[in-house]
Order: sequence, then C-alpha cells, then structure tokens
Amino acid sequence: MKINGIQQLGIGVENIQEGFKWFRKNFGMDILVFDEKAVAELMLAHTGGKARERHAILALNMQGGGGFEIWQHTGKKPVLPEFEIQLGDLGISVGKIKTTDATSAYNRFKSGNLDLLTEVNNDPSGNPHFYVKDAFNNIWEFVQNSYLFNNSKADNGGIFGAVIGVDSIEESLKVYRDILGYDTVVYDESGTFSDLKGLPGGNDNYRRMLLKSSKKQDGALSPLFGPSCLELLEVKERKPKNIFEGRIWGDPGFIHLCFDINGMDELRTLVKENGFPFTVDSAAAMDTFDMGEAAGNFAYIQAPEGTLIEFVETHKVPLMKKFGWYLNLRNRKPGPLPNWILKMFALKRVKD
Repeated sequence: MKINGIQQLGIGVENIQEGFKWFRKNFGMDILVFDEKAVAELMLAHTGGKARERHAILALNMQGGGGFEIWQHTGKKPVLPEFEIQLGDLGISVGKIKTTDATSAYNRFKSGNLDLLTEVNNDPSGNPHFYVKDAFNNIWEFVQNSYLFNNSKADNGGIFGAVIGVDSIEESLKVYRDILGYDTVVYDESGTFSDLKGLPGGNDNYRRMLLKSSKKQDGALSPLFGPSCLELLEVKERKPKNIFEGRIWGDPGFIHLCFDINGMDELRTLVKENGFPFTVDSAAAMDTFDMGEAAGNFAYIQAPEGTLIEFVETHKVPLMKKFGWYLNLRNRKPGPLPNWILKMFALKRVKD
C-alpha cells in the first residue's frame, strides 16, 4: 500500500459556482478535473443516514499541490456553523496552500483587498507564512515552499496540507503518523505564538506540532501533488468545540482531507488493525466508482478528534473528454507519469 500525496481538500460551500469562480480568480485553482451532480449514496455514515444530492467540482493549480474539491448540498440547504470556529476546535480549521514567495503572495492579496488576518511572519521552524480569510469565512495559511511542478506567473500553488485541531496529539498521531505516514516532527512546541495572533483563538495556549513524511512519494500523480505537511493543534486552556457540531459532511467549511493511494485492499487491513476501520468503502459495493468524467475507489476513516480522511485509488482521469483522452491508471506499472503527460492537465484550464 502506498500513499501518493494529498489529492484534495474538501470545501463545502453554499453556492458552488460562486465558490469555483472565487477560488479561480484569487487562488489560481483554474484546472477543472471534473464537474458532477449526483447523489452521495455511499456516505450515509456521515450524512445523517440519508443519501444526499450534491454537486462537486475538483479543481487543480498547475504549480503543484493538492486540489480543491468544492462541494455543495443541492438536496438540502447547506448549514453554516452556529459559532465562530477557533484554532484548536476539533477538525480542519485552516487549509495550507503552497507559495514560492510568501511576500509576493501577501502583497498581491493586499492589493486585491482580500481579508488578510496576519502579516508575513515566521512559523516556529523559521519558515515564512501568513493567513487570509476567503469570501466564505474559511481561513487559509500560505506557506513558503520551493517545490514547483510547473512554472507560472501565479504566486501560489495548490493544497500543501491542513491545520487540524485535536483533543490529544498523542491519540491523533495514531492516524496521522502511524497510518498516513507523517513520521517526521518539524517542530513540537507549547505556549502562545506571535504568528497566530490575528486568528480566532490565536492568543490561546497550544501544543503545536508540524509533521511531514520522510517517504518518497512515487505514485502516478505524485509529481503534481508534491510534498505536504500536517499541523496538529491541541488547545490547553479551553474546551474545543467540534467544528461540525450539529451539521453533516458537505456543509460549509473544510469537510475532509483526501489522499491518493495505491492498494485499497492492503489499506483496508492496515486501518482496521490500527483501530480505525473504514466508515465508507466504495470497493465493497462496486468494482469502480464513476464520478462522471473520473473513476476509482474511495474510502473514509475518522480520526480520533473527528476529522474525516478520504482515500482515493484513481482508475481514470479525464484530460480532453471531447477527444476521448483519458489517463487510465488501473493496472499500470508503478511509478510517476512523465511530466509532459501531467502538464496536459493545463488543457483543462477555465478562463474567465
């Protein structure tokens, strides 16, 4: 079994077309991988026991990084949180995005009048970063990182990771280290942090751990996804709330973190042995799950603090549907696809 990188971060919105347009314009997420309306029939464990109508768009950025799965409930009214989400609240509170130049990205957002929450500061490892709020009340951390899949004029790439509030870092490491393979501690510090001031809950006392993986990722799409990291926050002097308290998967906010994998059968055994069996398993219901223009198998587990982790074993990815051009990844030899093939995703750019 291999984990090949973060495929996407799920983002629930109230209006999917408004969301996709905003993320294209401001974050460069302009490569449309698929756009599909369907019923989430297999997600009953996380949708109140009911099959929910939904609309999903997967968008990428050609600089590299994971994608955005922009997701809207269409069979019910999306439910917003009834409280202000703070750092350390349980689940994904911040999405991390790559940028090769944090100062340049900050200045562009400032000139565009985006809602900047901090200036460019250094994290505890000395790496430049800053935080910004999007038009839908989600908080994003732009993290300076030199990895670049395809050069462009943009200041940023795609998903680099996430900030996850947990009850206990030690308990949550059973998923993030032992299953997902984030086995290298970049920093593990406790206290208050000047670079968090300006964020909701940013003045609180935390244990803060940044993790990365020591393993080389060599899946078919790994060069496009690039490296990633996860940051765990354990708040010390208040009781954290569940970010999705009173709501279901797909409601507005960060709904899941998805990893591209090979070896769903081996993974099924691994997560069960580690005490986190699949809560959703498409392979148990069908040979391959059709996402309209894409196909594969998917499964979910739930981390100790409640975060939903998705795994996708990709079988088919569209390049140019009208010409019948697809990447068929099923039963191919292991290893990354050539960069010239991956760069063909640029043909799917949506221009405003």
